[in-house]
Amino acid sequence: MDWSSYSAVMAATAIKFIAGPITGFSLGLSWMETILFTWLGMMITVSFMISLGQWLVKYIAQWRNQKPLVFSKRARMAVKIWTKFGIKGIAACTPLFLTPIGGSLLALSFKVPLPRILFFMAISALLWAAIYTALIYQLDFIRDYFIDK
Repeated sequence: MDWSSYSAVMAATAIKFIAGPITGFSLGLSWMETILFTWLGMMITVSFMISLGQWLVKYIAQWRNQKPLVFSKRARMAVKIWTKFGIKGIAACTPLFLTPIGGSLLALSFKVPLPRILFFMAISALLWAAIYTALIYQLDFIRDYFIDK
């Protein structure tokens, strides 16, 4: 295949994780290519968001006039996820419910060390990429239906 197909899978994964395996399936990539570039797309996004997030936190704190609300609805939900699951749970839930962007920023907001974020996100991304790809590639009958027509 060509790099444009791989880039499409990585870009789709950056926006919503499940979109990567769907894109790989629709472009006719092998399941191994789809898993690899889905994983790579999430890890590039997580790395970028962690780097950008650190800078953004410093920049916003510099210009903020008043302290943010401590007990907002969003803050309570984030704390509930953190106390219940920790970084392992956030990493496991990122491909399912959160986007790679949201999961990495949530982990960063709890001041988890960067190597730990990357490690658990990498494991989670690889496992969920394999699961999603296996499930989606079982839908071969759909592709065969449209190709035969």
